[in-house]
Amino acid sequence: MIDTFLEFLSNGGLTQLSWGGVVLTGLVLTHVTIAGVTIYLHRHQAHRALDLHPAVSHFFRFWLWMTTGMVTREWVAVHRKHHAKCETPEDPHSPQVLGIRKVLWQGSELYRRETANAGTLEHYGHLTPNDWLERRLYARFPWLGITLTLLLDIALFGSVGLVLYAVQMVWIPFWAAGVINGVGHWWGYRNFETPDASRNITPLAILIGGEELHANHHAFPASARFSSKWWEFDLGWVWIRLLALLGLARVKKVAPRPVIIAGKLSIDRDTVRAVVANRMHVMANYAREVIRPVLKQERKRAEGSCKGALRRARALLTRETALIDEAARQRLDGLLAQFSNLRVVYHYRQQLQSVWARKATSQEILIKALQDWCLQAEATGISSLQEFARRLRGYSLQAT
Repeated sequence: MIDTFLEFLSNGGLTQLSWGGVVLTGLVLTHVTIAGVTIYLHRHQAHRALDLHPAVSHFFRFWLWMTTGMVTREWVAVHRKHHAKCETPEDPHSPQVLGIRKVLWQGSELYRRETANAGTLEHYGHLTPNDWLERRLYARFPWLGITLTLLLDIALFGSVGLVLYAVQMVWIPFWAAGVINGVGHWWGYRNFETPDASRNITPLAILIGGEELHANHHAFPASARFSSKWWEFDLGWVWIRLLALLGLARVKKVAPRPVIIAGKLSIDRDTVRAVVANRMHVMANYAREVIRPVLKQERKRAEGSCKGALRRARALLTRETALIDEAARQRLDGLLAQFSNLRVVYHYRQQLQSVWARKATSQEILIKALQDWCLQAEATGISSLQEFARRLRGYSLQAT
């Protein structure tokens, strides 16, 4: 009997797939797991950006129990705390605090440590599944699913099923807990200046189902779509749209897109609401339409070493102030003291940000603050700033 069993294992189990077939199967299985994390855990459960049909929701919950052993409430709670305490000592997995090596290679350990924090689960784990199956099976026996997966892999693929199982077990701990939580807050590009250090790792977000567009997500956490630019591709969003077409999902919210009404000169409640709702786009446009042209003009007039200093200053002039260290702050202050136009546009950038910092105040105060900002910006005599202020008046929540 033992010889028969060993022969069964060596012959590839019930499927008897070739190595190529096993590799393809592994890619499919791990991608379904990635889809479960990004669509079900992340966009649906943690941020409520979309609704899923109960059958789809439960399929992903069952699949993740089988392939990762993760409990929905635990994952959601840790992720919500990450957003609430991002880049602080209370962030469960910030490479800015803990170091990139620790988060990249020990991300799963950091996750498990935080799931043991009862306060985190109580405060951040609300509105997650708590039915009979969750209480009696998924949350109670998280090890059982991955044990069943091991047995299935061996039965279906024989001895090579052990390799496939190992890949399945490390896929999420490495790519999600390590790469996204680590590299996604350390290296890459940004379309928007968020208060945290999040980065988009690549514009072609395929391997990790769209999670590569991590900075876009931090800019608009409640958006079901992570892509922002036309050249960015979010595979998770493709699956969501397909599910929606089949009546199996309903998108609740996506990131806003600025609407600018040509010729609109008055600043009213609609203007203020649109500016606040699109504040990430507003600041990105300010960097591109105001700071960049002024910086270019100053470089043309500068001489010697000042040209290089101005070239290196572009990132500092648009960076979120909370992310600027003391040495960089001194360099920036020196440049602003030397170049008056840069000082002016940088000052108006800070003032514009302060408008939505007052969002707890009345609409009338916000309208007056934005009116004053536009009037003063138009009086500076800096053409790019004047044009930006005129366009800002045209912001609206109403589709044209």
